[in-house]
Amino acid sequence: MTNTTNKTNSVALTGGAAAAEALRQINPDVMPVYPITPQTPIIETFAKFVADGEAETEMIEVESEHSAMSAAIGAGAAGARAVTASSSQGIMLMAEMLPIASGMRLPILMLVSARAISAPINIHGDHQDVMAVRDQGWIQIFSENAQEVYDNTFIALRLAECVRLPAMVVMDGFQTSHSVENLEILEKSAARSFIGEYIPKKYLLDFENPVTFGPVGLPNSYFEFKRQQIEAMNRVMSEIGEIFGEFGKISGRNYDVFEKYKLDDAEKAIVVAGSTAGTAKVAVDELREQGEKVGLLKIKLFRPFPYAQITEALKNAKSIAVLDRTVSFGSHAPLYSEIANSLYQIPNTRYQIQSYIYGLGGREIFKEDIKKVFKEDWNNKEIKYIGLKENE
Repeated sequence: MTNTTNKTNSVALTGGAAAAEALRQINPDVMPVYPITPQTPIIETFAKFVADGEAETEMIEVESEHSAMSAAIGAGAAGARAVTASSSQGIMLMAEMLPIASGMRLPILMLVSARAISAPINIHGDHQDVMAVRDQGWIQIFSENAQEVYDNTFIALRLAECVRLPAMVVMDGFQTSHSVENLEILEKSAARSFIGEYIPKKYLLDFENPVTFGPVGLPNSYFEFKRQQIEAMNRVMSEIGEIFGEFGKISGRNYDVFEKYKLDDAEKAIVVAGSTAGTAKVAVDELREQGEKVGLLKIKLFRPFPYAQITEALKNAKSIAVLDRTVSFGSHAPLYSEIANSLYQIPNTRYQIQSYIYGLGGREIFKEDIKKVFKEDWNNKEIKYIGLKENE
């Protein structure tokens, strides 16, 4: 897409390096870090920027991911623009601190290379880690490719600071974090103008207006704190459109809470999040050439989930398959559950909707796998699996 308002530079970067490049232009105040595969290249690349004087961020090398989030919370409460990055078991270790960040209304940005969680030990990409913490009060934005990782880093931070909630930018481990792609980088002045100067509303080092962070919330007050978080999360939907619009003006790249790909007249539609959307687009193109009316809905914003918009986007599809790169033991998979909830809001309508699990532990999914999915019957109440070995 041609950008007519600001000069951009074309570069080849991995998803991890794209995230680090965005951080270089943002120049956050504090970044507590702890390495974990496949997130490490993000902090490794950004650390070099800091060492070379290209960013002035105070990087804090901590002893664990729990400490990384604890330090980010401390920095955020003190009034600093704080960011970090993590993955998999690291997110599990910091899970105790994630609801504290959201409960204190701290707009911390965390870059995530999504990865399988143990046991058994696996370092490859799926969505089990981010889905395990999906209800901890964090905004979650998924990225299809390195360009979206770069762009989402700016968008998520603006959004987090607008509604005063923390945000995760999610990329698929290895498929996106370690794959080199061509992308467009904003001019520094445009990037800085978009992200702006961070002015915290309340912070501990404002001695003229003393406040308390992390008080005890007894039964007479705790409920009201949670209601305030709910209202803040609801604000995301009213603010994100304007932020997308502003970013589109400086970049020439226009985003929404999801992407519709050849969906308007599709009779069969697949719903997916992350890098698999790119593979699905190729499958859709080839089936369209054969006369099949198929389409794709790529989820970008997962928390908060855009129920009303999803309902409108899928209203013309007769059959829908939802592909989850995670599993919810004893229940339906997360993305399937949310899509089913969305479709339930359409009165007097019955959909064929099928749940698929794929790609756990980094198992590949190919174009032919998705084409095969499109040709299957989607009226099976049982979960189906893509690429699962027989008799195992």
